[in-house]
Amino acid sequence: MDIIELLRELVSINTVNNPAKNIKPDPEAAKFIRDHLIDWGLEPELLESNGYYSVYGHIGEGKPYVMLLAHYDVVPVALEKWSYDPFKLTIVNDKAFGRGSLDDKSNVVALMIVLRELAKHPPKCRVIYAFTGDEETGGVHGAKIIAEKLLQEDSLPKYLINADGHGMKIITRRRKVFNFTVEVPSLTKKLRGQVKTIEFSPHYPVVQHSHAAYFVPGADIHPLIAASIFVREKDVYVKKIDGVFMKSNVIPSKIILEYVIPDENAELVEYDENLTQLLKAVMPLTRITIPNEKFSEFGVNITPNMYMHDGKKHSIKFDVRAMVLKPGIIEEKLKEALTEVLPQAKYSVLDGGGGYMYTPRDSILVQGFEKALESVGEVLRVSEGAGASDSRHFTQYGVEAVDFGPHGGNIHGDNEYVVVSSLKKLPTIYLTVIKHIESLSR
Repeated sequence: MDIIELLRELVSINTVNNPAKNIKPDPEAAKFIRDHLIDWGLEPELLESNGYYSVYGHIGEGKPYVMLLAHYDVVPVALEKWSYDPFKLTIVNDKAFGRGSLDDKSNVVALMIVLRELAKHPPKCRVIYAFTGDEETGGVHGAKIIAEKLLQEDSLPKYLINADGHGMKIITRRRKVFNFTVEVPSLTKKLRGQVKTIEFSPHYPVVQHSHAAYFVPGADIHPLIAASIFVREKDVYVKKIDGVFMKSNVIPSKIILEYVIPDENAELVEYDENLTQLLKAVMPLTRITIPNEKFSEFGVNITPNMYMHDGKKHSIKFDVRAMVLKPGIIEEKLKEALTEVLPQAKYSVLDGGGGYMYTPRDSILVQGFEKALESVGEVLRVSEGAGASDSRHFTQYGVEAVDFGPHGGNIHGDNEYVVVSSLKKLPTIYLTVIKHIESLSR
């Protein structure tokens, strides 16, 4: 079975990870990976934690110098936005469309091919591998557990190849992820006015992405931030917020705002005073200044991606990306801002776990990727990745990591695709890096 057929089968298994709707990836995906590895002569384990499954194992003997990591879970799908069946790999010219085709099932099948080749010619050093099913929700029941297991066994690798990148870029830096939630109680009031609705949609003039970490203020338009500015500038009162809210790191694809324009000659209508103030506060809360501990090309991202109303309170969850280790500075700056713009609010700050990635440019791992890219005729690019990844669960213990992946587009968005010719190069690239590390580890 070649790499395209492997990807075709894996894409057909629905591995959507959506805790908001209590949806977990189909364990058949983990079994699919495990069974193929067994057929090729490897001895993987199937690990389970809270209903999430990981495939884990090693090949070769001696000190574990390198680890291979990828994830098979995917973000939810807005079917009406797709031109193709997201769970059926559709190849058009040199693009293979399907949910997870880029993030991250292409990398999964590439590493499977790598392991098939290593099984034929076992490496001189021990290579650890893992395929996890909860990266899209933070990796707590996958990569984190595996990292802690290796730590306890004194078997952490020196180098991690995290096959969870894209663009054939050597990703050596990634920011840490946090969330903060701001909530206010419902407070119904009345005024004379006209009830109107307006719809806001995201706009990405350069690259379509939908991923919160890739949002660029000044270039992209976030619908909930736009709604906040509308309420602030037009001085209207909010009755209701509706829209398509998927998860905390996915920008909502639509916001519908029901609001009231004051009019003394109109009838009395209800609105929510606290919801109005909460929405007004969204814009300044996304502008909080959080000092990075290390340089980041992307600075700090704060995006409001989840709105929730349980009948008694309104809450908005903000995704935060920053080169910061501890949540204390974020809580301090959030509290300072809320004192000014929304003093009646309650708030909570959640640490996404792990650390940030900051691998030295002269790392042996980076040098291996440079050599591998040259061998397949790809342009050398070393950069920072906007989003977080499972690498953070290993870098906090001093493991040097690189994230990498094929060319493609629309990550976390509709019509996600991987460039087929790029995908076919991946096994060669990863094998070249492993051999480079192996040659220096003897």
